[in-house]
Order: sequence, then C-alpha cells, then structure tokens
Amino acid sequence: MKTLSPYALGATLYMPATREDLLDVVFRNKLPELRSLVVCLEDAVADIDVATALSNLDNLLAAIHQRGGRPADGPLLFVRPRDSEMAAVLNEWTLIAHVNGFVVPKLSMRNLDAWEQAMTNPDLLLMPTLETHEVYNPGAMVELGQALKANLNHRIIALRIGGNDLMGCLGLRRNPATTLYSTPMSYVIPMLAGVMGSQGFALTAPVFEQLATPHLLKQELELDIAHGLVGKTAIHPSQINIIQDALRVSLEDLNCAKLIVNDMTPAVFKHNNAMCESATHYKWATNILERAKWQGVKQAEVTGSEQPIRLAEAGR
Repeated sequence: MKTLSPYALGATLYMPATREDLLDVVFRNKLPELRSLVVCLEDAVADIDVATALSNLDNLLAAIHQRGGRPADGPLLFVRPRDSEMAAVLNEWTLIAHVNGFVVPKLSMRNLDAWEQAMTNPDLLLMPTLETHEVYNPGAMVELGQALKANLNHRIIALRIGGNDLMGCLGLRRNPATTLYSTPMSYVIPMLAGVMGSQGFALTAPVFEQLATPHLLKQELELDIAHGLVGKTAIHPSQINIIQDALRVSLEDLNCAKLIVNDMTPAVFKHNNAMCESATHYKWATNILERAKWQGVKQAEVTGSEQPIRLAEAGR
C-alpha cells in the first residue's frame, strides 16, 4: 500500500457526489491548484439523492478508468460514505481502486467495529472524522486513539476535526465575526492536538464556513498552524489558495529546521535570537521540512514571486 504524507493534503475541498463537474476537477481542468478532494455521499447529499449520487460516483470512476487512471499531478481523491453499510458496498467496487481512500464520518468507539468490518480493502487509506459528543471527553479520545493504532494505524493519513458537528453537539453555531477559537473549540482543538497528536496522529482543521470574511479565515489558519494542524477543509474554491498560502513555510523556519536536523550542528545553539535545542526541537524541524516539501516556501521572502516552490516537485 502506498503511503501518503498528511502534509500533501493542503486545502481539502468537499464536493457533493451529485456534482457533474467532478471529472473536470480530478483531471485539473477545473481548480488546478487543488491538492485534495473529497467526494461526499454523507451530509452534502439529501436522502432522496443518494441513488443518484452513487450512480454519479460510479460513472466518475468508470470515466477515470477509461482514461487510464487519475493524472499523477491531480488532487488526491477520497470518498466519504454515508455510513458503514455504504462503505462495505463501495469497498467491493473494483473501480474504487482509483481513489486514495475513505473519509469516515462520525467515528467513535461505538461504531469503530462496524467501520473496520466494512473497510477491509487494505489499499484504501482512511481519514476518520472526529465530530461526535464523545470528542469532548479526553479519556474517550485516548481510548479511540489506542483502538485506531491497534488495527488501522498504517492506513490513517490524518484525523479530521469536524467543527460544525462538534458545535452542533452543544446547540451552537460559529459567530461570523470571530474565529472558531473563540468558541468551545478553543478547548477541543488543543485537547485533540495533545491527545491524538501525542499518539502520532496528524490532524486537519475544521471548515471555515464564512465566505465573506477571508481576513478571519487567515487569522484562524494562523491558530490552526500554531496548534500543529496539517491542513484545512475548504467548502468553496475561493478558500483554496488562502489555505495553501498559509500552509507555506517561512524561509526563517525552513533554515532553522535545516540547522536542527544537521548532525554537525551543536546540541544547543542560537538562531534568529532564539534558543534552539536539537533534541527537543527535532520533531518540529522534521515537520517543517515535510510541510515545506509539500506546501512550499513563502516565496515573497525570497524573490517577490507569488508562486510557491513545492519541494516535492522540485526534482520533476
């Protein structure tokens, strides 16, 4: 099974499986900047449209197959089944080999066994979504993390934080004038970053549902990155470049990371008026280098160009 870096996700755009332009996005005729796509059969599809959505997904996979597979430079492709029963059906589709994996909605200890039994295809990577009331309980998250590591760890690219559903558990909705960190998510996100992050899982940030306040999206992204989140869900194409620009690494952080992982660097040294300790900061440095590989470096600091350099593509 091919492994994927969670930093390759970037902005992950959700599109209903009923959309007619999915093939254009997969083959980069539309949204060529997109790094990852989720074809949604769950919340984005009404009950009466499920059959149509499944037929449309089947047609999409057949069209991909007819073209000889997805393009190497196209977005990563995931499918979000409606439930474990639907996942079991999709798991057996021959052409499901043309997707990278499944996004698992509303995962908890109560339904983990059902999902495990449904997703037996070892080539399908998984992105479980944490979006049920159990997420507010750190003990439950420790237990879920341990269970995931026991059986599915090698298939999980990242855990997704479902901010809207988690707010819905409390009967709340985001204030359009503030970031998610001015809500109870200011407890949940740091807790998950600690509990799940310390178990080795990468986490992606919740959707920003307000389209008229890109400045708030940028503020929220700064906080997402400060908490170690590796990507963010997008609900509209206008958010893609904003998210991916924020995920680029600063030249200062890149140079510092290179020094920290260098075997010839002293154990403790000063860089840009900050103490750096190779043993303590080594994991941070490797994460910075991996993020730079996939998301690029803030080019404005180097050449004034608005185009990023993605180190993962530098040798192509």
